[in-house]
Amino acid sequence: MVLGLLLVGAGCDRGDHPKQIDKPAPDFTISDGTRSLQLSSYRGKVVLLNFWASWCAPCVEEIPSLNQLQRQMPQLMVVGVDLDEDPEAYQRFLARHEVDFLTIRDPQQHSNALYGTHIYPETYAIDRNGQIRRKFIIVQDWTSPEIVDYLSHL
Repeated sequence: MVLGLLLVGAGCDRGDHPKQIDKPAPDFTISDGTRSLQLSSYRGKVVLLNFWASWCAPCVEEIPSLNQLQRQMPQLMVVGVDLDEDPEAYQRFLARHEVDFLTIRDPQQHSNALYGTHIYPETYAIDRNGQIRRKFIIVQDWTSPEIVDYLSHL
């Protein structure tokens, strides 16, 4: 039981209060050759920014939950940033796991570096004003009543 509580706590903060909380979310633009994504273009919407990789087993585990959250809360923007270098691995992953939310590949890993993210999955809740409100580490059940309630009040 204590281990479970430690893991839940680690899932939110990784140690003490992350320094990014209540600060503007670093903006970035990613182009993957066929499209581009600029984070600040979603200002005015709540954004759940998820950094993931196809080789990351915990990332694979939470994809169905992220898909369900996007369907359950269409006003929320789930934005996935894949950090694979191999474009074919990325495309195979998308097809195999039926990723329904907006995702783009950042093989140079510039976006995650702006957030200090090097362990996956790592996810940031960003409010309508572009402020980081929460950081989640480890696999989450994105459709849990607590998370849905939290996101609906941002």
